[in-house]
Amino acid sequence: MRWSRRVHQTDVRTIDVDGQVLRVGIAPGEGPPLLIFNGLGASFELLAPFTQALGNLETITFDVPGVGGSPVPRNPYRFSGLARLADRMLEQLGYDGEVDALGVSWGGAAAQQFAYSCSQRCRRLILAATTPGVLMIPGRLSLLRHMFDARRYNDAQHLTRIAPELYGGAVRREPELIMEFAHHMQPPQPLGYLYQQMAFLGWTSLRWLPRLRQSTLVLTGNDDPLVPESNARILSSLIPKARLHVVDDGHLFLISSAAQVAPIVREFLSGPDGVRFS
Repeated sequence: MRWSRRVHQTDVRTIDVDGQVLRVGIAPGEGPPLLIFNGLGASFELLAPFTQALGNLETITFDVPGVGGSPVPRNPYRFSGLARLADRMLEQLGYDGEVDALGVSWGGAAAQQFAYSCSQRCRRLILAATTPGVLMIPGRLSLLRHMFDARRYNDAQHLTRIAPELYGGAVRREPELIMEFAHHMQPPQPLGYLYQQMAFLGWTSLRWLPRLRQSTLVLTGNDDPLVPESNARILSSLIPKARLHVVDDGHLFLISSAAQVAPIVREFLSGPDGVRFS
């Protein structure tokens, strides 16, 4: 198993949205565009293997404030503010209609908030390796200190040492894959990394998940040490129009199993609305 090294044709732009500079990557294509919210500390380069595997589907990725090429914001933010910022970003980029939204890990919380707060903007929702917030079923608590430590983005030897236990799945079976992870990354800014963690504190979607109107695909890895499969089952049971799919991989399945996951995502986005799958 190897990640694609093909050049991904992405139009990279830097725009100012209400005083916040955002670095945005747009891969032109067909269908309703797919807006992607990335994980904790991750710049959008990390998603290149997945967006490449989606083929001609149009995707919009961006670095959240304080990550990658987006400067640290003046103040901390909540997920509700990030959802509004993403909505304004789409408007400024010229996207007037509905988009689909995908969130991975930390970005899954942002995607849930976007689907709820900007419900008229969000057509369908995809949640990958994520949780309903602070009331999640936790993975191994000993691993959390590695997640909250940005050293994994700056120290290749440290990342190589902790990656199999931290991410599981393909990285556990082939530890050398983590070097591909590092290849697609820009380290986050320390304050921006802290702001991301603060946004998650106290946040939960449990009380309003049953009110989500979007057809939703919930993806989870069967060997995810950070976000156990039980979290995906909670999400899929509470969201009225949800489909659950379990991937034979770990926390990074969206990337390490991109060739297997991308067709599932494409089928879901192009299929009929309102169907609940077993």
